[in-house]
Amino acid sequence: MSWSTREIAELAGTSLRAVRHYHHVGLLPEPGRRPNGYKQYGVAHFIRLVRVKRLVDLGFSLSQIAEMGEDDHHPAEALRALDAELAETIQRLQRARVELALILRQHVPIALPADLAPAIGATDLSEADRSLAVVMSRVLGPQHLEAYAEILRSDPPADQTDGQFDSLPADADDATRQSLAERMIPNIRELLAEHPAMTAPDDEAPRGARFVTAIAAAAVQELYNPAQVDVLRRVQALMRKDREGQG
Repeated sequence: MSWSTREIAELAGTSLRAVRHYHHVGLLPEPGRRPNGYKQYGVAHFIRLVRVKRLVDLGFSLSQIAEMGEDDHHPAEALRALDAELAETIQRLQRARVELALILRQHVPIALPADLAPAIGATDLSEADRSLAVVMSRVLGPQHLEAYAEILRSDPPADQTDGQFDSLPADADDATRQSLAERMIPNIRELLAEHPAMTAPDDEAPRGARFVTAIAAAAVQELYNPAQVDVLRRVQALMRKDREGQG
C-alpha cells in the first residue's frame, strides 16, 4: 500500500505544506519515489505523520517532538510535563476571567494590578483618583501598596470633604481652599493613624522613596486642577505643622 504526498496529507488530516515542513525539519523521513518521480509513502510514514500531527494538536512544539525520537510511541514523561503546563495555563486563564469580570462589572482601570483592582472597584473614586492609583501602583513598594489597598478596602465613613474636593473649581478663592484643607485634616489624620505604614519612607519602592515622591507630585500636578493641587499642598503644610508641634 502506498500514497502520494497529497493522499497521505488528506488521510492524516493535515496539509501538503505541513508534510513538506515535517520533511524539512527532520520529523518525517523522506519516502522512496516511484519510477515517475513521485513520492511513495507507506504505512510507517502514515503512522509517523499521524503521530506528529497528534502531538502538535496536543500542544507540543516541533522541537519537543523531535527530542522524543521516532521510536517513542508513548512519551509518558513529556506528556506529563505538557499536562502540568496546561494545568498552569488553565489556572492563569481562570484568573484572567475573574479579573475581566471585575473590570467589566466595576469598571476598574485595566492598568491596575490584580491585587489592587478589587479595592479600587469597591470605592467611589473620582477619575483623577483612579488615575493616580494606577500611577502609584507602579512605583510603591509592597508594604505601602498593601497599606493603600487596606485604606480602600476599609470603607471609612463618608466624608463630605471628599465630594467637595472633587468638585472644587479651579478658580476657588483662598478662603475656600484654606477651609477645605483644614476640614480634610481630621479624616486624613485618622486614616494615617490606622495605617501608619503610609507615613514611613517607602524604602521598599523599586526605584526608591525619592522617586515615589517625585512621581506622586508630578501625577498630582497633572491630574488635579490648580485649586485642588493648592489644597493638597495646604494639607501637607498643616500635617507637617502638626508633627512639628507634637515633636
